[in-house]
Amino acid sequence: MTNARISLDPPRTLLFRAVSWYSNRAYGEVIDPVRVSAHHTGVLWAGSRFEWAVSRWKKLDPQLKALAVMTSAATIGCSWCMDFGHWENHRHGMDPRKLRDVPVWRESEAYTSLERDVMAYAEAMSVTPPEVGDELVERLRTALGEAALVELTTMVAVENMRSRTNSALGLTSQGFKDRCEAEPPTSRPKQSGH
Repeated sequence: MTNARISLDPPRTLLFRAVSWYSNRAYGEVIDPVRVSAHHTGVLWAGSRFEWAVSRWKKLDPQLKALAVMTSAATIGCSWCMDFGHWENHRHGMDPRKLRDVPVWRESEAYTSLERDVMAYAEAMSVTPPEVGDELVERLRTALGEAALVELTTMVAVENMRSRTNSALGLTSQGFKDRCEAEPPTSRPKQSGH
């Protein structure tokens, strides 16, 4: 059962059918954000073209980009984005612990100092009002370069748009994370009975 605040059964326009075909091919099903956007052909068209363009930005390391996007989604509270992001990055080989620990990244030991700075930046940009500090930006500019910093900043802004739209329209997890391969159990030392 879905919590969507708008029908997930939009008019079957030619554009919706074309985007649905692509979504099925890329993700195994039509993703809910496509279904809600399809109620407004102009929004679906612009959004599809925009996402295609965004996918071609390559100045920022893909794993740093993924952590920034997922941290933004976690900060905003978009369960759909977290579900999809976990699946998407898992299938691209990202460390499962890093994906799992995003909501508790400050307590996790899974991240490097640069990853922590990227996540802090994404979080600071995603709160209202934004709380980005000069020192953090300077560390990121030095570590990444200006082009990658611009890409990072824009990706966080893009994810804010996605997450806020999905949350406002009531989109929740679509079951993507459930498709990830189960991690093998870790062997733990036996506890003594004392």
